[in-house]
Amino acid sequence: MPRVFITAAEHSGESHAAKLALALRERVPEIELDGLGGPRMRDAGVNLLADTVANAAMGLKALLRAREVLDLLRETRERFTECRPDLLICVDSWTMNSQFARLARELKIPVLYFIAPQTWASREGRVARMRECIDRLACILPFEETYFRNHGISTTFVGHPLFDDLPRDRAPVPGPRFPDCRPVIALPAGSRRGVARANFPRQLDVAKQIREAFPDARFLVPTTDATDAIVRDCIDGLDWIDAQRDAFDELVRQADLAITVSGTAALHLAAWNVPMIVVYHGNWLLWQTIGRWIVKTRTYSLVNLLGNREAHIVPEFIPWNGATRPVAERAIEMLRHPEQLQSQRAQLASMIAEQDRPGASARAADTAAEMLQRR
Repeated sequence: MPRVFITAAEHSGESHAAKLALALRERVPEIELDGLGGPRMRDAGVNLLADTVANAAMGLKALLRAREVLDLLRETRERFTECRPDLLICVDSWTMNSQFARLARELKIPVLYFIAPQTWASREGRVARMRECIDRLACILPFEETYFRNHGISTTFVGHPLFDDLPRDRAPVPGPRFPDCRPVIALPAGSRRGVARANFPRQLDVAKQIREAFPDARFLVPTTDATDAIVRDCIDGLDWIDAQRDAFDELVRQADLAITVSGTAALHLAAWNVPMIVVYHGNWLLWQTIGRWIVKTRTYSLVNLLGNREAHIVPEFIPWNGATRPVAERAIEMLRHPEQLQSQRAQLASMIAEQDRPGASARAADTAAEMLQRR
């Protein structure tokens, strides 16, 4: 009976890991699945050694999990000794998962890595460590396949898992739209507590400035379990802004424009053909001392990375450590010139047509099943 161990460290990675687990069980019904993750993986039939999702963090806060990871490594080594897996699948979160990949390599257990660290953007030195501990890589961005293969890693492009969750029909809500009626503006603040805490008050300040130019504007904020309380504290008493938890698709399909944090949220908006301005407020000192020297890409937004290589599709303010006024002015300009919104929609539609490839988790499961056949 084949046995697979799956590791995920945070909410989005765990969601993809759960889908992969379900797809793998379809391909290998007799499989035994163990792992580190959260409730969605458990619901997918994975026997969890520990919950690694509840305390997920990024950046400096992620370093505070070092003791937790050391304890998990010890427990996982013991589990591997008792019930040696035929394959380890690591999903996203290189900081944690690289430790388990190295453990597997030490014990001569094959490793499949799903969702690569973005070494093409920064810290390319990690590629050498990837070569040392990864047997196969399932990447989610089309240009990554050639990049990692050129660095000596066996890589397959499987598509972005975002498109596994999206409805195939992504039409906007019916009825009149701006400029024939008041504008609707979305303010996605991300799925992580720290990101929302750093960015949403500034996004809200932009919204207040937009209201000065468009007093009847309506604002919608999709939230998550991690961000809902932060958003509601900020908008308490404001009757012109609505927040809903776990309603990203429902809200953004109504939007004429979005002021969004960088990351998957921007690609998610692009899939709904929503024009946007991308922002990201981070630690100013970290950016000046480290970030500006290690980030190599010409742009930071995923939408611009996947789009026109010569020019940005969407305006971006990254790092967003200055005043909020320039973002508000750019948004007001786009609303006052709706042809700019329409132009961006056309470019987003063209970019998304090339990326819209559902089945990423299933294709990653195909790779895993192939590796199990070869064991």
